[in-house]
Amino acid sequence: MSKSRIEMIKYNSNYADQTVEMWRNSKEAALGQKEIHSFDNHIDFLNQILAKQYQVDLALMDDKVVGMIAYNEREISQLYIHIDYQGMGIGQTLLEVAKEQSTGRLTLYTFEVNKKAQRFYEMHGFKIIGRGYENEENLPDILYEWKLK
Repeated sequence: MSKSRIEMIKYNSNYADQTVEMWRNSKEAALGQKEIHSFDNHIDFLNQILAKQYQVDLALMDDKVVGMIAYNEREISQLYIHIDYQGMGIGQTLLEVAKEQSTGRLTLYTFEVNKKAQRFYEMHGFKIIGRGYENEENLPDILYEWKLK
């Protein structure tokens, strides 16, 4: 693989299809189950809801979407990395942006089945503060919190 530079940009709907495709593949790999929403519904959610309620940033490599994060100053709603580009520091880069924009405290949910995400968040200073089923998939999830030291 060539050493391409990762470019961070604010979300732009020109990247909607690529973003949703990457998001769905990453989520399906992490959960071991198919996405419950149609591709078109997922695009609508990204453009009409997520991008209006959160800051959405993309990580691009050679104009290809390799990661995305949706966040505000208090929480991270979504963080997904392309399955072929995990472990390269993209998630950490996106997480740092959210931490810098935060109030000094961030919360996020991750699925209990997603052990890789749990290791990632714990490695980056997140602590478990709750458990539940706060998702449409009705899967057990974990509520994490990060605080500025």
